[in-house]
Amino acid sequence: MSARMKLKVLSMNLVNESQIEAFEKARQTRDARFDGKFFIAVRTTGIYCRPICRVRMPKVENITLYISAAAATEAGYRPCLRCRPEAAPGTPAWSGTSTTVKRGLRLISEGALDEQSIEELSDKLGVTSRHLGRLFNQHLGVSPQAIAQTRRLHFAKKLISETGLPMTEIAMSSGYGSVRRFNDHIRKVYNRSPTLLRDKRSVDADAGVKLRLPYREPFDFDGMLAFLAMRAVPQIESIVEGAYVRTLQIDGETGLLNVSQDVENRCLVCKVELTNTRPLMKVVEKVRTLFDLDADPSEINQCLSENGELTDLIAENPGQRLPGAWDPFEVAVRAIVGQQVSVKGATTVMSRIVDRYGERIGETVLFPTPESLAALSVENLSMPNKRAQAIKDMAAAVVRGEIDLARSNSSEILIGQMTAIKGIGPWTAQYVTMRALNDPDAFLHSDLVILKSAASLLGIQSEKEMLERSQAWRPWRAYAGMHLWRYAASLAR
Repeated sequence: MSARMKLKVLSMNLVNESQIEAFEKARQTRDARFDGKFFIAVRTTGIYCRPICRVRMPKVENITLYISAAAATEAGYRPCLRCRPEAAPGTPAWSGTSTTVKRGLRLISEGALDEQSIEELSDKLGVTSRHLGRLFNQHLGVSPQAIAQTRRLHFAKKLISETGLPMTEIAMSSGYGSVRRFNDHIRKVYNRSPTLLRDKRSVDADAGVKLRLPYREPFDFDGMLAFLAMRAVPQIESIVEGAYVRTLQIDGETGLLNVSQDVENRCLVCKVELTNTRPLMKVVEKVRTLFDLDADPSEINQCLSENGELTDLIAENPGQRLPGAWDPFEVAVRAIVGQQVSVKGATTVMSRIVDRYGERIGETVLFPTPESLAALSVENLSMPNKRAQAIKDMAAAVVRGEIDLARSNSSEILIGQMTAIKGIGPWTAQYVTMRALNDPDAFLHSDLVILKSAASLLGIQSEKEMLERSQAWRPWRAYAGMHLWRYAASLAR
């Protein structure tokens, strides 16, 4: 049996057969485009690496390919200390997995198994824990618990390597629950204590909590900032000297977030000021979501370019990302306010909402809670009463649990929940799903700006025709919509 055939046999139940050939070429060339898409476990050393690792190339007959770091860890391999698998870009969209698995992964990434049992997670997903385990093993080769454990391990290692935080804080921030569990897990996987893993030469003791979040190139950070700047909620978020800055409150902790770009190292630099660092992992997950860091531009651009209609737009901006939401409720309110008014007009109204209903803690201003807006006085807002009532009713529905803005929700369910509120139309609901759920296939086919761009570029004359044409762009229609929005801006210049 040839070495290439041995690789196929060893990887068959972990990597799709059609991927193996591409992955092997990427391994041989250390192709950065595949970083985070698969991991290479070397049986002779017991270590697994990223495909970009600069160590001596192992022989093909000595390796096994895994589609996730969790699968490699579960098989007994240790993370490489040189290429640091915890520093790889996120796995892009977990392509090919079932809807239930994707929703489960989102919940796990938000800490579901740090605070809840597998039975509680399964209940949220509407399946039994046994069936959920079968689905994870079928699609990912590992259990939900293994995914959660690797998530904790990698985040802990990241904090050890990139911050000067005390080990006790790292243990709590990584979801371990106790220092003993943290120490035991680190020793078991890395065969050394957490203290010995820290390279004190690389840690700036005065930097506080500053983490590097990698992305796949190309990445249009300036375009993302421009989008967020136009829609920034006054007193809550702003763009300052090329960085996104906002106030935050998470798990009862109030703080400040600053996100900038490090072009040379292909990462975003996330600075977090929190008195208690326990929610740090949730903060980082929200930043990843907001800036769409798990996206794979090569896959998205290839799909959108297949019929040639959007090729020129993609060539002009191959690093287009889908802006997410730090706070889904905040985005939902902003979307309702923005119905049938200009972006500037909506910003003015949002400023008044924050002034009247936002919470002030010292000099920090926080966005109003659903409870506060559920009790708002419709007459006190300088906007049509029908729209103000829609905000009030939406907030009340969130409080009652009738609207679920969690990322684990499905777009169809959320659209139905939103449009059940009088005064909220399909455009608003679709916009919320695009940003709050990060749905890559959400498409605002009735948006006037998108229709204007489609008419100029593609000769499309109706919403129905727009919807039909968009089927060719699935499952990345949200990115197509972003390209068409940007094209409209170029027409206006």
